[in-house]
Amino acid sequence: MALNIGDTLPSMTLKTVTADGPSEIETDSLFKGKTVVLVGMPGAFTGTCSLNHLPGLVENADAIKAKGVDEIAVLTVNDPFVSGAWADQSGGKDKIVFLADWDIAFTNAIGMDIDLGVAGLGVRSKRYSMIVRNGVVETLNVEDSPGDADVSGAAAILNQL
Repeated sequence: MALNIGDTLPSMTLKTVTADGPSEIETDSLFKGKTVVLVGMPGAFTGTCSLNHLPGLVENADAIKAKGVDEIAVLTVNDPFVSGAWADQSGGKDKIVFLADWDIAFTNAIGMDIDLGVAGLGVRSKRYSMIVRNGVVETLNVEDSPGDADVSGAAAILNQL
């Protein structure tokens, strides 16, 4: 499925890490009745993700939420332990929900998968951001190259809110 503006996100299970360890999070509970900025990145601790894309979201989390956003969620195709370590290391732990699409099921379901085998990463998520209201995609920003973080970055999101 190629995701489009106006589509409803699928009901699926992702994982996150809490103080008690890995925990499942249902997309319905994450999105229902809320405004959520969902940002997909190829992988935790990768260059562009860690040095460019995520820092802007962490630094602008309060400004994004001040515009009526209930949650900012970052999704990567990693296991929940890697996502949790990235949350701790990045300073985003208490500002952003870090989601692990460990089996790439959600990413595949919304058509945001990309083969990055040439970079040694395998199949991962495209780099994107979207504003989701009550489970419905309101804006969708997909980067042309996984090494770019321009149309999906914090500045672009702030301009769209």
